Amino acid sequence: MTITTDDSRTHGYQDLPRLMGLMTGDEKHGPAATSTLDVLWVLYDRVLRVTPERRDDPARDRFLLSKGHGPMAYYAVLAAKGFVPVAWLPGFGSYDSPLGHHPDRVLVPGAEIGSGSLGHGLPIAVGTALGLRAQGLPGPAVWVLIGDAELDEGSNHEAIAFAGPAGLDRLHTVVIDNSSASHARPGGIAARFEAAGWSAVSVDGRDHEALYAAFTAPHPGRPHVVVARVEPKNA
Repeated sequence: MTITTDDSRTHGYQDLPRLMGLMTGDEKHGPAATSTLDVLWVLYDRVLRVTPERRDDPARDRFLLSKGHGPMAYYAVLAAKGFVPVAWLPGFGSYDSPLGHHPDRVLVPGAEIGSGSLGHGLPIAVGTALGLRAQGLPGPAVWVLIGDAELDEGSNHEAIAFAGPAGLDRLHTVVIDNSSASHARPGGIAARFEAAGWSAVSVDGRDHEALYAAFTAPHPGRPHVVVARVEPKNA
């Protein structure tokens, strides 16, 4: 595990609740934020090859937050890892703060896309993976985090159907399953991806070692999806 220094102190996983607690105000979408916390930490702490100093490096990994409503956990992790100052957190959602209720890639260092409109992150990730392939950059991995309710949007199913046959093996999707989807899928979420030729695994979304193993599982020639099960939104 790594930690970073910001504002003259170090921040680890144990500090994330405190960092999230600095963000107050209305429209926090608390369950949407906390459902992503462990996935985000494991990705940024142990998997993603990106740092504040390399956030514009063409060889960096790309992380796209599609589940952009309730971004408090995302901001907390970015602050813990030194992408944004901790001093920004108390201003979350205020008129002159760069940390809006939906992340803005122009304002938030490290954010690859502006997000919040459900259903568009996975199609953008597919396009990003295709673009990197076209540029002859096989190294960078593309990660996108979506919510299970986003799978109610048809745009995601078009992306899923395309990515498998296209062999986009640098594309990785994490689905946060907090029982928010309106429509059931025969066999579950992972089966939908597998039917389109993806590598798929379902894990406990709070178990860091299980998440790390799932994130780093080999999937030659195929895109990879990790379904991270967490407590139901209304539990």
